[in-house]
Amino acid sequence: MKRVCVFLCAMFLALLYVVPVTAHAGLEVHFLDVGQGDCTVVLCDGKAMVIDGGPREASGYVYDYIRKTLSLNHIDYVISTHPHTDHVYGLSAVLNAVPADLVLTPVLEWDSKPFEYMAKYARKQGSPMVVPSAGDTFRLGSAEITVLHCWPEAVEYGRANDASIVVRIDYGKTSFIITGDAEDWSEYMMIDSGMKLDADVLRVAHHGSSTASTMEFLRAVSPEYAVISVGKVNDYGHPHRGTLERLNRAGCDILRTDKSGTIVMVSNGERIGIVRS
Repeated sequence: MKRVCVFLCAMFLALLYVVPVTAHAGLEVHFLDVGQGDCTVVLCDGKAMVIDGGPREASGYVYDYIRKTLSLNHIDYVISTHPHTDHVYGLSAVLNAVPADLVLTPVLEWDSKPFEYMAKYARKQGSPMVVPSAGDTFRLGSAEITVLHCWPEAVEYGRANDASIVVRIDYGKTSFIITGDAEDWSEYMMIDSGMKLDADVLRVAHHGSSTASTMEFLRAVSPEYAVISVGKVNDYGHPHRGTLERLNRAGCDILRTDKSGTIVMVSNGERIGIVRS
């Protein structure tokens, strides 16, 4: 049974003025409004993980959010889900802002300036770049991170999106899945893997593209919330109408950065609340 609710009671709202988001208590997941791209910051027990960095035009915002809004001076993990520009460009700003212990990426080389910039700053910070495998787990404070998918060979088939690192975040009885741009092939691979997919929050893959969020995958995840990171009036028609229809059929509460701006969710291990949207 889902243990997700939106804390709208007066007592909780009052507490928000006493304990700001930047206090980093419990688990926080920040879905940044970077336009047509992706950037997610996860905080738990004083530890930090950044998943993707958004496109070039959002680099300044991402840098300021890391340094000023969140006052971070260290990142434990940076995840570059895949090397496309709208995800990887801002990671050079992240790695320029603060040092990171480890960079996870499905490829160690990619012929593009944005990827080369990220690799350059990773080297400058002394952050090793590592290709993970599905099934790998690690801790972010008291949260457990599981790699559900990473398929580097997908680039050989011209499907770089399907190389995406997909991670599951478990904190107490609450859970999130962050998907990068993983498409239908990846979703079926995750279903066939037998790994646990049921989660409270799904960061919808590929900005709500028609090439992802199959009904089979949505049934397996059964999310209460579906978060779409997408730019206003973008050139791709994202989020696709068919994807939105499937999310509605799955019973998701849909949140979109193009409509709500940066979305922040917090968990105490029992329930998930939307602090700002």
